[in-house]
Amino acid sequence: MTADRLPAPDGYEFSTDPARLDAARVHRWLAEDSYWAMGRPRDQQDRAVAASLNFGAYQAGSGLQVGYARIVTDYATFAWLCDVYIDRAVRGQGLGTALVAAVRDHLAPYGLRRVLLATADAHGVYAKLGFTPLATPAKWMALGEQ
Repeated sequence: MTADRLPAPDGYEFSTDPARLDAARVHRWLAEDSYWAMGRPRDQQDRAVAASLNFGAYQAGSGLQVGYARIVTDYATFAWLCDVYIDRAVRGQGLGTALVAAVRDHLAPYGLRRVLLATADAHGVYAKLGFTPLATPAKWMALGEQ
């Protein structure tokens, strides 16, 4: 296994190789089918990808991209997991859970103090992988869209 390939369920491959990403497909998923990035412009998506650690999920053999996740991190103390998306054609097979587990495991050696995410509808998926609600949400603040 090369450094950019991660353990994945049978029939799939996970990779951090940015050259494998189907940028147009990822943009279409997020800008047209996600509740959190609806309408995101392509140039903004491309900048986000360029400045992030990206994870792609691919069908073994064909190489067709079927999932995506993105990490924004300093590789020392903090990471933000975002833009997790699994193609509708392969949902319900545990691929999203496996992809997030691969992301979590890939980050583990960095010893990050905190990995955060925001979700409106997948709390159960993330809870299976060790994510919990913020213990003290009143400590957190945001600048911008909420």
